Amino acid sequence: MGRKWNNIKEKKASKDANTSRIYAKFGVEIYVAAKKGEPDPESNRALKVVLERAKTYNVPKAIIDRALEKAKGSSDDHYEELRYEGFGPNGSMVIVDALTNNVNRTASAVRAAFSKNGGSMGVSGSVTYMFDATAVIGLVGKTPDEVLEILMEADVDVRDILEEEESVIVYADPDQFHAVQEAFKNAGVTDFTVAELTMLAQNYVTLPEDAQAQFDKMIDALEDQEDVQQVYHNVDFED
Repeated sequence: MGRKWNNIKEKKASKDANTSRIYAKFGVEIYVAAKKGEPDPESNRALKVVLERAKTYNVPKAIIDRALEKAKGSSDDHYEELRYEGFGPNGSMVIVDALTNNVNRTASAVRAAFSKNGGSMGVSGSVTYMFDATAVIGLVGKTPDEVLEILMEADVDVRDILEEEESVIVYADPDQFHAVQEAFKNAGVTDFTVAELTMLAQNYVTLPEDAQAQFDKMIDALEDQEDVQQVYHNVDFED
């Protein structure tokens, strides 16, 4: 479960490194989370999760502050949370999460990204049953045994603790996200290499070279959509 998490995150981060796209998407996500409750992460858990994610992606403080100020103001911008499911080449599976103020625009764009790149849209539930909602939290400077000891002392249950490259990655149920982070923070760990609520495939597939190229093109087309926040899939990356 969750194998090659760092490779996936690094591929995504390197792709977005020279653009403002990822920051703009975080701006929308922070605004939407803040509007769900108080624009204060200490009393709004959804907002706290988004801000922790933003920190690991080095989102500028100005972007965060602007989104929070907008949420505090009189803005009546309304966004809907949507999930699309579909299939890529060779039976690969994809989940697309979006935040949009124009459902028709987003649905059309996502459908086109699938269909023009060898994929197809599925019905609701056709893919998600093959994925698990998971909290993923990574840190450096600790061994897996030290991480396990910290979590045991805090009486926090997790699914798995794995050493992936230079990080120790903890996989847990989504409702344990904050408990895991608090356990680490109480142990003096304040910086995380990853802090995500994600969808992890139960099984991964490896595509032949031609199908992989087509799949990558499809994922790029989906992630390029303004309204798409997250894209999850079950395709393994080559090392």
